Amino acid sequence: MSRSLTQPVSVAPPRPDAVGGWWQRTWVRPRVQAWVLAGVFFAAYCAISVRRHQRFQSTGYDLGIFEQAIRAYAHGRLPVTPLKGPGFDLLGDHFHPLLVIFAPFYRLFPTPLTLLVGQAAVTAVAVVPLVLWAHRVRGPRASAWVGLSFGASWGLAEMIHFDFHEVCLAVPLLAFALAAAGERRWRAAALWGLPLLLVKEDLGLTLAMLGGYIAWRGPRRLGWSLAAAGVLGSALEVLVILPSVNANGSFDYWNEISSGGTVAVPGHHLSLLATGLHFFWPPVKYWTVLMLLAPTGFLALRSPLALLLLPTLGWRFVSANASYYGTSEHYSAVLMPIVFAAAIEAMDRDGALLGARGLRRRCGLGLAVTLGTLPLHPLVELVEPGTWTTPAHVRIAARIMALIPDGATVEATNRLAPQLTDRATVTLICQQTPPPPKPPQWVLFDATDPTKFPCPMPRIAAEVAADQGSGQYRLVTRQDGITLLRLNP
Repeated sequence: MSRSLTQPVSVAPPRPDAVGGWWQRTWVRPRVQAWVLAGVFFAAYCAISVRRHQRFQSTGYDLGIFEQAIRAYAHGRLPVTPLKGPGFDLLGDHFHPLLVIFAPFYRLFPTPLTLLVGQAAVTAVAVVPLVLWAHRVRGPRASAWVGLSFGASWGLAEMIHFDFHEVCLAVPLLAFALAAAGERRWRAAALWGLPLLLVKEDLGLTLAMLGGYIAWRGPRRLGWSLAAAGVLGSALEVLVILPSVNANGSFDYWNEISSGGTVAVPGHHLSLLATGLHFFWPPVKYWTVLMLLAPTGFLALRSPLALLLLPTLGWRFVSANASYYGTSEHYSAVLMPIVFAAAIEAMDRDGALLGARGLRRRCGLGLAVTLGTLPLHPLVELVEPGTWTTPAHVRIAARIMALIPDGATVEATNRLAPQLTDRATVTLICQQTPPPPKPPQWVLFDATDPTKFPCPMPRIAAEVAADQGSGQYRLVTRQDGITLLRLNP
């Protein structure tokens, strides 16, 4: 007998965490959630990096260098950067032609803040594909956890804190590519991944790993083609393009790899044994790995996507440069979308095995790590009173720099250099490159600069004193440790 139209029908209450449930429909839509989180982190990233620049905490190495390059792009020139040396083409340092996408914006707003805001924007956008993927896999609670934990991750915060770098472009590319791969949209994953070849020369190896994943889980021809493109692209960039552009005729970063005795690379010989041992020592490398995996509650270890961490960790861990294998600066930014994508893939593939309680424990552990490390990384500057005040020293320096006319050539200390690169040709005092053919018209020296770069402060001070004592320059002003000299006519 048919049910009466007036007879009540029992309806099971929807699960709050179910995709398409009442929580999604009545509280927030997934795209709204994703873009709101991206907007919040965009504002946070902008606040940190812009205030650091306004408080003269940015540096010529690297914000000034990248501004000179993008300024050149904006005017249709090759990215020659005087801060790296006379006539130095930055494409001979690292292969990052994709930086040209910032040029139209810089042409409209010719200031270093354009680079900082642009970096904040592309980094924050990476939140969106990961949040949407997590929402489809495990619903809004999981997507909120991914968005908050990824956006507040220490690797992204360290990059935002340390000026501007080309790897900011790899963060959204990896996030979109890995989300597409996780959702079996193989062609989209390949298309999002290919531009990594134009971001930095080592990322071709990460692209190759992505190709291997696609070949394993999806269409083999597409996957292996992508893997081949990644390997061949990195080889072409490191062995051919960079040496052909570099003034020394080589790839400058070979000497950053631990040296020893038997494996031949262009211009160097490396010991397999020494390099192998160095890969596992010093212990700070284990701390770096722990800090990469802990914010996901170690869920990332359950996914083959975690293998994409290996190329970047590989070149960092064999390096003799201590800054490469720690947790500071920008070197871990490209790894953050990989570990969170691996965590989402693990939730999708192993969610039933772990169970709801197991997933909650893993996510709770990851969130505890993220919250526990917040006071130790740069996002804490948002609540520090000093971030929102301008020191008297900065105001004095700004008044002194206003005496330098637009279009001048200036030799400056590291923290004053990026304050002038938008309107002058700037080099560093005590530059470790051949001097410019003509002496700079102005010398701007800050004795309180703590960066000690490119050489120790006593040597920089001695060089400035020698310029003044030689009679080639005259003193314009000296206030609060800042000295301004002008070339005599």
